[in-house]
Parts: sequence; structure tokens; C-alpha cells
Amino acid sequence: MDYISLIGIAVGLSMDAFAVSITNGAVLKKVNWLTALKIAACFGIFQGAMPFLGWFIGKVGEQLIHTVDHWIALILLCYLGIKMIWDARKKDETNLCQKNTLKTKTLLAMAVATSIDALATGVILPSAVGAETLLQMIYSIAAISIITFILCLTGVFLGKKFGCLLQNKSSIVGGIVLIGIGIKIFVEQMFF
Repeated sequence: MDYISLIGIAVGLSMDAFAVSITNGAVLKKVNWLTALKIAACFGIFQGAMPFLGWFIGKVGEQLIHTVDHWIALILLCYLGIKMIWDARKKDETNLCQKNTLKTKTLLAMAVATSIDALATGVILPSAVGAETLLQMIYSIAAISIITFILCLTGVFLGKKFGCLLQNKSSIVGGIVLIGIGIKIFVEQMFF
């Protein structure tokens, strides 16, 4: 198994989730360990589950995944970003951070949207890391989940540390980041 490739794939797949975790940390009024663990676990689980699902779909579904994954990510992330900006515009200007809690359905939507590319990666993952057996594939997926979890946990606290410096603009910046990630995924899939 090529561990360097696996780590590179895991870090690459987790970057969108890391950015969204920073955004979540920035816009939440109260960030504690439980909240950070919930966010990191959700992203970690989805980043691992999607390649596993992609691996099962195999080459038969590869073309279907590539034709719709960028559209799903674009729609979900733009919707969440626009909603975040809209909600920030309605909030009291004196709040330092914008939200009291992160709704589970919003967190799940973010996790799905940022892990869509991992679904397609699951199709090519065995050849990229030399995972000939189910056990090697499980190790690969566990590594992706763990690396994503660690980066997202770090991201939440980074967002909290620097998010309130933006004061009431953190939700607007967060919404712009989500829209930007959606557009980035879409452009990469459509044109590169």
C-alpha cells in the first residue's frame, strides 16, 4: 500500500471540510469540545463513507457520479452560503458571533456537499493506494476519516479563535466561503 499517496488523498479530500469547519467555528456563539467533536465526527464519517460507497459502485457508476457530483455540491453549498448571508443580514449588529447552535440537518448537508468528490475518489482509490483487498480498503477509508476528523477539529477551534475578530461579519464571510467552495468544486469538475 502506498501510504504517501493515501495521506495525500486524505488531506486533499479533507480540505473543503476543513474550510467549512473553520467557518462553523467562526459563526457559532458557543464552541465547546462537544460541538467541535460533533462537527469533526460528521465530516470524518462522511469523508470515509463516501469513498466506501464509491468503491462499491465501482466503474459502472463512475460516469454517473462524475456527471452530477459537482452540481450537487454547487447547489448545496451555495444554498447554505446564501442562507448564512441572509440570516446574518437579519441579525442584530451588536452580536459578536451569529449563531447559538448548528442544526444537525445543516451540518449533514455540509458534510454531504463537501464529501461528494470523495464518492468519485472511491472508484479510483484501490488503484491509487494499492488496496487489493477489502481489509486494505477499510484501512484506506479509516485513514481518510481520521485525517479529516483531526483537521476539522482543528479547523473549528481556529475558526472560533479568529471568527469573532470579524465580529458580526463572520456569518457573511462564512457564507461567501461556502459559496466559493461550491463554485470551486463545480469549476474543477466542469473544466479541469
